[in-house]
Amino acid sequence: MAAAMLAVALGAVPVLPVLLSAVPLGVLLAAVDLRCLRLPDPLVGALAGVVGPPLILLAVGGGEPGRVARGAVAAGLAGATYLIVAMLPGQGLGFGDVKLAAVLAFPLGYLGWPAVAAGLVAPHLLNGPVAVFLLVTGRARRGTALPLGPALLAGALLGAVVA
Repeated sequence: MAAAMLAVALGAVPVLPVLLSAVPLGVLLAAVDLRCLRLPDPLVGALAGVVGPPLILLAVGGGEPGRVARGAVAAGLAGATYLIVAMLPGQGLGFGDVKLAAVLAFPLGYLGWPAVAAGLVAPHLLNGPVAVFLLVTGRARRGTALPLGPALLAGALLGAVVA
């Protein structure tokens, strides 16, 4: 479904194969986080390897190195912001979420600032109602750990689609 959304929204553009190659790892990361409440470093690193170098080559080869710079700035800002939140007492944000947010911000930055904004706001708009529903129905309490990875990945997909 994610691959189809990307293909329909973006069409036949050079960045499409790179984003499509990230879909299986994204699905795997979401499944692992839902099941284990973890985003394993090797999988997050593999995702970075699947999208980072090809996007850099694509941008430089296409005469658009500014896309790489924008992606790097977006990744740095997202990583720093999430790291600050993760360091706050009682926040429950894991370092896997921090790393994943930074990795996902790079291709979003490559696509443009609107993609970054949508891709980093959407996860919280998606996860918020889920958390409220779980609290209201008694399936979760204030301290219950909830996975953010699937929402981060869905948000990145939405950001790429609306870019």
